[in-house]
Amino acid sequence: MAALSSYSMSSTPTFSFQQPPQTSSAAGGQTQHSFYPYTDNGGSTLGISGDSFTILAGDTRSTSGYNINTRHEPKLFRIGGSGPTHKNARIVLSVVGFAADGRALQERLDTIVKLYRYQHGKDISVHACAQRLSHILYGKRFFPYYVTAILGGIDEEGKGALYSYDPVGSYEREYCRAAGAAASLIMPFLDNQVNLKNQYEPETAQGLGKPQLVAKPLDRKTTEELVRDAFTSAVERHIEVGDGLQMMVITKDGIEEIISPLKQD
Repeated sequence: MAALSSYSMSSTPTFSFQQPPQTSSAAGGQTQHSFYPYTDNGGSTLGISGDSFTILAGDTRSTSGYNINTRHEPKLFRIGGSGPTHKNARIVLSVVGFAADGRALQERLDTIVKLYRYQHGKDISVHACAQRLSHILYGKRFFPYYVTAILGGIDEEGKGALYSYDPVGSYEREYCRAAGAAASLIMPFLDNQVNLKNQYEPETAQGLGKPQLVAKPLDRKTTEELVRDAFTSAVERHIEVGDGLQMMVITKDGIEEIISPLKQD
């Protein structure tokens, strides 16, 4: 417990493989070496699904403590398709947390999806891909990928599909989800604008029986504006989010990538 307290109360940021050795007086002055393979590289991602599209977005800032590693680190990746450019891909994976684990997870899932196409002669469905990603994460539960993943695509009915995950593979299909450093700032905004939480029919009488508004899929233009508004507000309040906004719009025709600037301070 003392070791945990001394680590958490340190005034200087600590990074993977660089924790200073600790000396214990109770053990006769012996030096204890610790190993911690993770670090949080900041940034945030979000996803929103619609009737015929899914949008995933993330900022491009990568941090370690108060240092900016790069302003151009993508957190969204095409999965499947043909060749290294992922031509004709229809699935997008967003990962935020430890960037190295995110890359490793993306490469592993991409390999599995491409092998599926080679073995079966058809593309994997987004539902099957979502389940396969859950198995990958659960298989590493004792030394997990230190990431929060969101998977998006188009389902068999042509509707947008969005799946959110925890680091050990639990997942669910949702209309919207935010992850990463600014998730606590973005998710209430999405709950209000997309899930319509605590919003009621304005024309009905006041009282306990006032009916709540029912969430419905939004159109593409409104959704893109919500994504930009969410990140524009997040960068004002969180130093680990900023620099650029990477947005991928998935439709039956393919994936469209949109890059726009964010605040750089």
